[in-house]
Amino acid sequence: MKIPRKPLKKARIEIIPMIDTMFFLLVFFMLATLTMTNQYTLPVNLPHAAGMEDKAQQVILLTVTKDGKLFCDKAQVGNPAEAAQWLVRQSQGDKPISVIINADSGVEHGRVVELMDAIRRNGIHRIAIGVNADGKGMAAR
Repeated sequence: MKIPRKPLKKARIEIIPMIDTMFFLLVFFMLATLTMTNQYTLPVNLPHAAGMEDKAQQVILLTVTKDGKLFCDKAQVGNPAEAAQWLVRQSQGDKPISVIINADSGVEHGRVVELMDAIRRNGIHRIAIGVNADGKGMAAR
């Protein structure tokens, strides 16, 4: 008795697994590029954990009023040198310190420069000038 044999199939490249692989690569690169962009999300209150270290910067506000009075976080000081010494005492921790100067638009430019110079001489180099984004009204703090 003779057993019938099936004819041998020719070797061929299957394209369906290649399509699946290309699809997964496409999805991978799409997700990878999403993590590289800035995403603006809704603000949420995150929970606190006792074991986490807080390495956030310490931000201190210096305010110069229209009549020339100088305030360090709502405490009045006499001159820029006293303000700089106050800042040095506040920065004794391991957190980096940043200073925001809120000067009234009527204050002389030289008064603000004198304050910035006194701060820099005492080793604090992160200084910013507070402004309003809309150009009208008073500062928020």
